[in-house]
Amino acid sequence: MSNVVVTGGYGFVGSHLVTALLNRGDTVTVFDFARNTRDTSIDFDRHPNFRFVQGDVTDRTALEAAITPDVDKVFHLASVVGVNKYVEDPLRVVDVSVIGTRNVLELSHRHGARVVFTSTSEVYGKNPNTPWSEDDDRVVGSTRTARWSYSTSKAMAEHMVFAMHDAYGLPVTVVRFFNVYGPRQNPIFVISKSIHRILNGREPLLYDSGNQTRCFTYVDDAVAGTLLAADSDAGIGEAFNIGSMTETTMRDAVDLAIKIAKVDSVSSTEAFDTAVSYGDRYEDIPRRVPDSTKAQRVLGWRLQVDLEEGLRRTIEWARANPWYLEEAGDRQGQRT
Repeated sequence: MSNVVVTGGYGFVGSHLVTALLNRGDTVTVFDFARNTRDTSIDFDRHPNFRFVQGDVTDRTALEAAITPDVDKVFHLASVVGVNKYVEDPLRVVDVSVIGTRNVLELSHRHGARVVFTSTSEVYGKNPNTPWSEDDDRVVGSTRTARWSYSTSKAMAEHMVFAMHDAYGLPVTVVRFFNVYGPRQNPIFVISKSIHRILNGREPLLYDSGNQTRCFTYVDDAVAGTLLAADSDAGIGEAFNIGSMTETTMRDAVDLAIKIAKVDSVSSTEAFDTAVSYGDRYEDIPRRVPDSTKAQRVLGWRLQVDLEEGLRRTIEWARANPWYLEEAGDRQGQRT
């Protein structure tokens, strides 16, 4: 078993990853800017193999207390996520991705730790040629459009990851998540926000036409792909798309959530115009579809949970956690 560090370990994907690592016998240090004391479904805090180090990934001195000589692997998930963050504070988005990742890489190199960097489908931007394979072109908009700050900063971080591998032989792997959803997700994303609104008796929002497509990936499948990538020698120096290959329109996803939740007062959607709310600081991506065959071939990864089952599990969890339904906004910040 390994001694591992998870940056952003109290966040959405991070907390599920920590649970999986502890369940398989690893010793886990979570590095995050604060404990998540609000989420009562997080139960790893008192595990004998768990340690918490508080800090910001842009603070190298704080990070040194977590990434120590005895660490075998570092799962770097700390990030600023959410469209509202990209358009409101793009400088913070860039700082956390670029400075934070540089700190993680240099400390990991110093101590000989393997790094798994969690990236995003956003790096492909708006490349119209779907599905996207790992080496496909990036097509992004103007740097004046703040929405692209996340895509660009994650891509810059990936450049650093691969540069450290090429220059110093640092064992690294990149996993790119595609629209991960599930229990604990901050209710500011399309699936989590829809479920949050529906269970509170409010109509879910339908962004613009609702014809944009995404490939929704349940969090357990994302964690399984991350662990496979971390344990694969063949994955060193490689990037992997971790995502469903089933394309679903936003409208269909929201309608399915309404159907599964069965809330009598909710039967339709509320229109949301991104141009009105975000102006020219935002630009949508019409299609986001991965080619995940490399992860299947090299890692043996397979999607296990389809959208209908994933929505059902997420809705059941939300109903069992009334504190979550009281949440009104972004409670996660520098986590993923």
